[in-house]
Order: sequence, then C-alpha cells, then structure tokens
Amino acid sequence: MSDMVKLLRDQTADAYKWSNKMVESIPRDKWSQTPDKLDTNVSWQIGHLMMSYYYHSIVVITGHQMDILKKIPMQLYSELFTKGDPKKNLNKINHNDLIHHFNLIQKRSIDTIESLSDDDLYQNLVQTEVQHPIAKNKYEALDWNIKHTMWHCGQLGILKRIIDTRYDFGLNN
Repeated sequence: MSDMVKLLRDQTADAYKWSNKMVESIPRDKWSQTPDKLDTNVSWQIGHLMMSYYYHSIVVITGHQMDILKKIPMQLYSELFTKGDPKKNLNKINHNDLIHHFNLIQKRSIDTIESLSDDDLYQNLVQTEVQHPIAKNKYEALDWNIKHTMWHCGQLGILKRIIDTRYDFGLNN
C-alpha cells in the first residue's frame, strides 16, 4: 500500500473511530431527542454519516455494491437521512439495525480505500445520478469524507452535551 493510500486509510479509520466514540457515549434511549435549536438527533446523524460514507468513499470510488444493497435498505435510508427531516424520521428504523449497518459500511469503506493505488486516487469519480458536491477525483472524495465525518462528530458532541453530558475526553483523570 502506498504512503498516500495508507494516509487516507488511517485518517478515515481515525475519523470513524471518533464518530463511533461519540455515538457509543450517548445512551440509546436519548438517540431520538431532537433539541429545538439543533433540529437533529443522534439517529439521524448516524444514518446521515452512513449514507455519506457509502457515497463519498464507496460509490464514487468503485460504484454501487450489490451485496450491500441486498443487506441494507439504502433507498429507505437515503429518504430518511440524506435530506429527510430528523423530527419526522423518529421510530422508523431499529437502532440495532442502524448501528450494525453503520459498522458494515465503515468496514467496506476501509476495504475500498485499501484496494486503491496512487494512480487510482487521481482518476475521475465513478459517474452517479448525483454529481459530487466537492470532489473531481477519488482523492478529493476520500479527503472530503474525512472532513465531513469530523464535521458531524462536532455535531454529535454538541448533541451529547445538550441531551446527556459533556463528552469526557479523559482529561480529568
């Protein structure tokens, strides 16, 4: 694996680790709480991140994955978590299924990145119905996936602080 691919893989894995830490720190019975000022909730954040991982680090890199589409209701998730209203999407999905699917997509994303060469990184994106909002090549899509994930980690951190407690980074130990 080249240094650039390894760097993208490691940064992606680290961003996923942070999103998982944030999600795991919030009690599941609070995942549907939608603070007025934020207009989002933990369930929607997880679903949105899962859909973005699939798009930014899999679909535009290698195309749709038929085995994933058979296992995960991506059409439903797209409706709920891409532009869907977080308040209207409550209780439409099982939290255990959602987190299982979230983890499956993360693993496939890492596997996809590991399959690339340096030359692949600068190839055009796989054409999809929806044009990528940021990237022109595979490197830019993977880089955006990392940045987008960390953006939502910040949103999860704010949600946690409002509906539960401040995130404990272990600094007071």
